[in-house]
Amino acid sequence: AQLGSERGNLLDTMKNRRMGPAGVVEKFGVRPEQIIDYLALMGDAVDNIPGVPGVGEKTAAKLLNEHGTLDGVIAAAPNVKGKLGENLRGALATLPMCRELATIKCDVALPVALDALRKQPEDRAALLPLYRRLGFGRWAEEIAAGAGFPPPLAEESQGGGVSGAPLLPQTPPSQPPAASEGRSDSAAELPASQKTEATLVVNEAAFTEMLAALEAAELICFDTETDSLESNRARLVGLAFAVEAGKGWYLPLAHDYLGAPAQLPAAEVLARLKPLLEDPAKAKVGQHAKFDCNVLALQGIQVRGLAYDTMLESYVLDAAGNRHDMDTLAEKYLGHKTIAFSEVAGKGKNQITFNQVALDVAAAYSAEDADITLRLHQALYPRLAETPSLLAVFERLEMPLVPVLAEMEQTGVKVDAAMLAKISGELAVRMAELQAQAFAEAGTEFNLGSPKQLQELLYGKLGLPVLAKTPKGDPSTAEDVLEDLAAQHPLPRLILDWRSVSKLRSTYTETLPLQINPRTGRIHTSYHQAVAATGRLSSQDPNLQNIPVRNAEGRRIRHAFVSEPGNLLCSIDYSQIELRLMAHFSGDAKLVEAFQSGKDIHQATAAEVFGLALDAVSSDQRRAAKAINFGLIYGMSSWGLAKQLAIGRAEAQDYIDRFFARYPGVKRFMDDTKSAAKERGYVETLFGRRLYLPNINSRNQGLRQYAERTAINAPLQGTAADLIKAAMIDLHAHLSRQAPTVKMIMQVHDELVFEAPAEQMNALAPDLARRMVRVLHE
Repeated sequence: AQLGSERGNLLDTMKNRRMGPAGVVEKFGVRPEQIIDYLALMGDAVDNIPGVPGVGEKTAAKLLNEHGTLDGVIAAAPNVKGKLGENLRGALATLPMCRELATIKCDVALPVALDALRKQPEDRAALLPLYRRLGFGRWAEEIAAGAGFPPPLAEESQGGGVSGAPLLPQTPPSQPPAASEGRSDSAAELPASQKTEATLVVNEAAFTEMLAALEAAELICFDTETDSLESNRARLVGLAFAVEAGKGWYLPLAHDYLGAPAQLPAAEVLARLKPLLEDPAKAKVGQHAKFDCNVLALQGIQVRGLAYDTMLESYVLDAAGNRHDMDTLAEKYLGHKTIAFSEVAGKGKNQITFNQVALDVAAAYSAEDADITLRLHQALYPRLAETPSLLAVFERLEMPLVPVLAEMEQTGVKVDAAMLAKISGELAVRMAELQAQAFAEAGTEFNLGSPKQLQELLYGKLGLPVLAKTPKGDPSTAEDVLEDLAAQHPLPRLILDWRSVSKLRSTYTETLPLQINPRTGRIHTSYHQAVAATGRLSSQDPNLQNIPVRNAEGRRIRHAFVSEPGNLLCSIDYSQIELRLMAHFSGDAKLVEAFQSGKDIHQATAAEVFGLALDAVSSDQRRAAKAINFGLIYGMSSWGLAKQLAIGRAEAQDYIDRFFARYPGVKRFMDDTKSAAKERGYVETLFGRRLYLPNINSRNQGLRQYAERTAINAPLQGTAADLIKAAMIDLHAHLSRQAPTVKMIMQVHDELVFEAPAEQMNALAPDLARRMVRVLHE
């Protein structure tokens, strides 16, 4: 809008409306030449323009209409009365900077002339490989079809990268067959888009032939079909297998729609498949195979020999590059569009469960799943093998973790439903109390859960400043915005507290009892390996990693997680692991010494930053040091630290400068990490896991700075994630050998929870903690 003039109009693309100077005045209440001063006064939290606290759109326009320019407003500031005058005078030092930040730079030299930007005819030969590499499948298909290009077999390897010795000093699993073993000689020539040759196994002859082929194969791809996505409740409907690219079997077991053909007896064929599926020497591959292992465990089959998982192969190759479901991977790496589940089962309320799908349709769908999974393995595993560090992460962390997580999910965790019901009632009372206080502050009743009503109340009736807007242009009522507004009025804090209690009640106390499995009497979460880019596990249905521990209500909910009678729960966690890793990575002498001598690290940092003796550090100084310690791990700026500690930006920058002066090794590590990331395009964990940073050299400052912050944090958070995974693998193997009645039942990021008979738990706890500490040395 500041560029609006007789020579240039502003185009509102949302409303398809052009605005000249008069339109700018109509919309903003000021002329185009006043827009810069208008933005400087109002500020913009998204662009880190502080502005004047309490000054929104109407007040900024009013000030400029009265005084003409920002300089005029500054000159009149001593005479402005009330809270507005106080805020205005408090912001005088930063207003010139606000104006500079809000000004569009109009004198940048352009390296190209306008004529060079005219649209040219598309270069299809260049576009096709680009579209395929970037995963633009439909566009690639259109170009290939129009220009007669052949379909891709698989995306060309991009390979390369650093290599190094594996960082986990433990005996690797028995070497599975190489990627080329077990594949047909014609696999390399197989057109990626070719349909799978599906064999429906509904008689003894077909089953015998399939079983013989499975027993003779060096690598078996398997997949289950069920009537539910909850693996610990799902009924097994059928099994799919593949050992050769382009072919697959489907063995239906429980299709029970009206008129369904006879199928082989499930108990009998599963008994005959059991030795094969449980044979650790028979290598197997799946896509998200943990789900299939859990489903088969309900049938009394403990899958062993799981050597590969294509979801995890893709995840280790490039965690953030794309989704890791089979359909996405098939399009990206094979140029193949798979049969969608909705094509065989329908959508929405009309969707049927798989046991209702016709056998011939089910066979085509299921056999393709197994076939495509096998072909994905043949495309992905060689890429992993090109980078030894990534191969080590896959073979020594991710794959050995699958059976560990499967057993944890099958074991589940017990909750006290009666206690949760009692807590839920108390939370309802607390919500009512907060609602009454909010009504009193607002002077009217309203729906605390309605963003629309909150907008009208906070910004209309109360006149609070608009700090941010939604994508649709409405004033935001997001949590971070309400946190900022809470300093100006008590109502936003009451809304935040009400939201927090409401979320605890709806997410946990009301929902957890409904998720108790009637078969086991326990809750069974799902741990996802291929979600977080840093390697962290995530928990879903229900999420057991997000229960807050910093407030009383959250801690009470944790108390509802109980053991079986006669058992104990034991929780062991890595203390301040990411700060310890910062000490390890940076080698900073003072930081290392603080940990080695057992000091309170936040107190030690406060003593260094403020130049005090340890016993002279105040609680506020320790709090500030804690914010600095954790903030720097996440790349927090002086602006963010100032906001968190409610201090001035200059004071926050002074804290950061002092920190780096006392811990120069940390500053050196951060600078070196960013430089290496810019050069290589990725960062690595101690174990060799990579996170690619495509925006690390972006011209867009916001994208680049975010990538730089990620470059610093990812090696720390990723190494912590790898470390707890290594501990889980080690402890699971140790307990399986030495104490099979001790069960690992939960993982909450840096914390592991165990359950066992009380006497045994008390005796074993110190040994478990010792093994966690020394996991890389066991």
